[in-house]
Amino acid sequence: MHQCHKADKTYGMLVDIETLKARLTPGMRLLGLDPGTKTIGIARSDSLLQIATPVEIIRRTKFSKDIIRLKEIIAEEDIGGLIIGLPINMDGSEGPRCQSTRQFTTNLLEHIELPVCFWDERLSTAAVTRTLLEADSSRKRRKEVVDKMAAAYILQGALDRLSLI
Repeated sequence: MHQCHKADKTYGMLVDIETLKARLTPGMRLLGLDPGTKTIGIARSDSLLQIATPVEIIRRTKFSKDIIRLKEIIAEEDIGGLIIGLPINMDGSEGPRCQSTRQFTTNLLEHIELPVCFWDERLSTAAVTRTLLEADSSRKRRKEVVDKMAAAYILQGALDRLSLI
């Protein structure tokens, strides 16, 4: 079952899913992030917190440049929090990719004042790739959209959980 990981006191505004929901006011949206080594996939929820929509892919360069674009996206919408995909291994352990995501989040929290919740993203890219293959997308097209669609998949999982709280 997909769940947010409990808050770790070493991360300023890192919260669990219940706390995130409690901090949202009506009309606020959530932003879903799928941070990778080369890109950051971004998705946004609707204001009713029911539907996740892919937004864009940030081609990673320097963190300082990446954060500028993230802040622009946050400012464009009424974003009340972030859901960040945590790439946990299939056996439940955390490897180097999790460490990288946690470091990215720590750096991010130094620049934004929003609550952030990790979301178990196991199989999200595989599920999105399978969907794109079924839709007969070309390899080039899949490469262009898979990261932002993975972000939407991650965010949709969190939105579905929020609806049950």
